[in-house]
This record gives sequence, C-alpha cells and structure tokens, in this order.
Amino acid sequence: MSAHADRQLKICDTTLRDGNHAVSHQLSRTDIVSYAKAAELAGADLLEVGHGNGLGASSIQIGRAALTDAQMLTAARAQLKQTRLGVLSIPGIATVERDLKPALDHGVDEVRVGAHCTEADVTRQQITMLREMGVTVKGMLLMSHMAPTRKLLEQARLMQRYGAHAVILMDSAGAYTPSAVDEKVGALVEELDIEVGFHGHNNLGLSVMNSMAAVKAGATVVDVTARGFGAGAGNAPLELIAANLHLEQIETKLQLFAALDAGDLAESTFVKRVPTNDSVTITSGIAGVFSGFSVPTRRAAERFQVDPRHILMELGRRGVVAGQEDTIIEVAMELAEKNSLLDVA
Repeated sequence: MSAHADRQLKICDTTLRDGNHAVSHQLSRTDIVSYAKAAELAGADLLEVGHGNGLGASSIQIGRAALTDAQMLTAARAQLKQTRLGVLSIPGIATVERDLKPALDHGVDEVRVGAHCTEADVTRQQITMLREMGVTVKGMLLMSHMAPTRKLLEQARLMQRYGAHAVILMDSAGAYTPSAVDEKVGALVEELDIEVGFHGHNNLGLSVMNSMAAVKAGATVVDVTARGFGAGAGNAPLELIAANLHLEQIETKLQLFAALDAGDLAESTFVKRVPTNDSVTITSGIAGVFSGFSVPTRRAAERFQVDPRHILMELGRRGVVAGQEDTIIEVAMELAEKNSLLDVA
C-alpha cells in the first residue's frame, strides 16, 4: 500500500488560471466572482487564479490580461471561505518582489512553482523562500511526458529537497497514456516523501482516464477545469472527474451536484467554446507539443498555406517547448518552401 494512502485526494480547480488561456486571458471580474462562488460550493480544495501563464505574465509578448494579478486575486479571495486560493509562479516570468510577495499580501494560500521537466533547479529560490515563509508551496514539472521516469524522479527529488510540499506532473501537451501515468506517477509516489499530483490535458481524449490512473497510482492532487476550459483540447473536466470519483467511491471534499453546477455555470457565462478534439489538437497530442501552440500553429498554417499537422509533427521532432513560439513560423516557412520546390519539380 502507498505511503500516501491515508491522505485524502485534493482537487485543484484551475479554471480561472489555465482556463484563461482559452479566452486570451480576458476573464472579467464578474467571471471570477461568479465562478469562485461556484468552486467554493463545489468543494474544490484549491482555486488557482490568474493569467494563463501565471503571476507577472500579462505582457504584450505573452498576452495582456483583462485584469491585473491584484484585481483577480482580490475578486476571488472575497468569495472563498473553505476553498484555498492558489497561484502559479514560473521563475523567469514571476519575480519574488514584484509578483510573489504582493500576491501573498492579497491572500494567496498556496503557490505552485513551475519549470520545464528537466529544469527543476530554477525553482530553488522561490520554493525555498516560500517554505521558509511558511507558505504551502508545490513544484510543477511542465511537459513531463518529455522526460523518462528516472529523470523526472531526479527532478522531483530536487523540488522535495528545496522544500516543496508536493510535486505535480503536468501533461502540458496532452500526450500521456494511462500506462505512462501509472509508471511515472507510481514511481514518484513510491520514492518521494511528499505528495504527488497530476495535471491532465485532453488532446488524445484521455484526460479523465489519465487522471483516474494517477489517483490509482497514488496521486493525492488532481487538477481540473470546469468543462475542460483551457487551451487546445482543454483540461480534465471538473464535472467528469467528480462523476468518476463518485462512481469509484473515492473520498474527496467535492459535492457532486455542485460540481456539475459549476460546469454548467462556466459554460453559460465565460466558456466561449467548449474544448473539443479535432485533427490539430489530436496531432498536437501525438507529437507531444504544448497545447497552447494549437492557435498560433493554425494561424501560421493559414498564412503559409501548409498543413498544420505537418507543422506540429516537426515541432515535436525538434522537441520545441513553450517559449519557443518563433519556431512555429520558422517551420511553416520551411514547409512552404519545400512544397513550392515540389510544385516546380
């Protein structure tokens, strides 16, 4: 039996952070207030709020949010009593003085510090500082499908050493299969002294199955969004996770009908398009490419008159990650040039 078997499963609702990607970070104060109330009623353990890329990310380069970090956090904080307020911090985007400390002043209960799955060392300063301040802090390994189990364990151990209370494996590309989840989550649960979590995306239609596989492998933190609200094919839907946990009789604080209500509320108010799978998002999952690349890939494909699926497969072959968006244009141009040469021949 897992050493973590006595820990109740916790649900982290990232609708107001990861979901912000799906509306170009334009969630309004009204959206945040109404959904925060719904998440509280649903019994979510944590509500993560902010720009899609976390604290300090609102910019011309990444995308301007409709509200400042302070406005978003203040709006959500006022609605929460039992549900804790969380934020994402990515070193290199968020800084300690400009972003993290003000966020804590606005009532943040938990910070999740994220880095690419092979670069956990960049989280050391923030995790160590937050732990010393007595703040709950968790490490997040992004694009974790790209690293073998042994490497993920090595990186997770670094986060544990820095003081993280948990490590979350992010399926940023929606590329995991249940067997991979079982292997990687299971290894971390077996070897770490802290909790392990899973954050699923739905590019291959497996977000719910993968999340349930993570729970069975010993994960005690699972991330969700209402209606799967998120970039590309979206995330593991809160309402479907709640339904499956109910059927499996797995104990959480979730209130089933209130979770279903939260999904309905999100769709009726700010979810402009319920995430679905199409040939582009499915190819993104197969290629293991960051889910947020689907929109710029479609734009580049249209501009250069090439197949977006060919762009994604090449991006996957090159191991491109978030932050390397310029490569999308580069690949599209190369494919267009290759096509024109074939036409001439």
